[in-house]
Amino acid sequence: MTKEQKKKQYATTILNRKARHEYHIFDTMVSGIELKGSEVKSIRLGKASLNESYAIVHRGEVWLENMQISAYEHNHAEQLDPKRSRKLLLNRGEIEKLRLKLQQKGLTLVPLKAFFNSRGILKIELGLAKGKKLHDKRESMKERDAERQLQNLKKQY
Repeated sequence: MTKEQKKKQYATTILNRKARHEYHIFDTMVSGIELKGSEVKSIRLGKASLNESYAIVHRGEVWLENMQISAYEHNHAEQLDPKRSRKLLLNRGEIEKLRLKLQQKGLTLVPLKAFFNSRGILKIELGLAKGKKLHDKRESMKERDAERQLQNLKKQY
């Protein structure tokens, strides 16, 4: 298998597009995730969603809530709940740092994307975030529109 084929094999990336629109992202980190059965195959097929998902620290562990992973159609052994809680794999020091930061007012832990690393292991990129107000969202949209217009003008000339 060539390097290009390997890259295509692990190219599945699931993005939480709304996260950067809804939140100010202060810090990011990457963690592993504990999956069961055929969930990895479903994710490789792109049958997963991070919309409306979030992470919490509970009893010294970090859990990912509301991540939608649809059932793999060729799996007949066991049926898993598509929105079950999934444990994130972080070491104690990282969990303690997150717990201390999350105690600050208004901060939350939001998954930004799920991707396969070069070894084929699923990773979740988490962002420490604070919710945007309506006027902040409008400002972000104005900046994005201005950037698009600038890019279009550059293409014309």
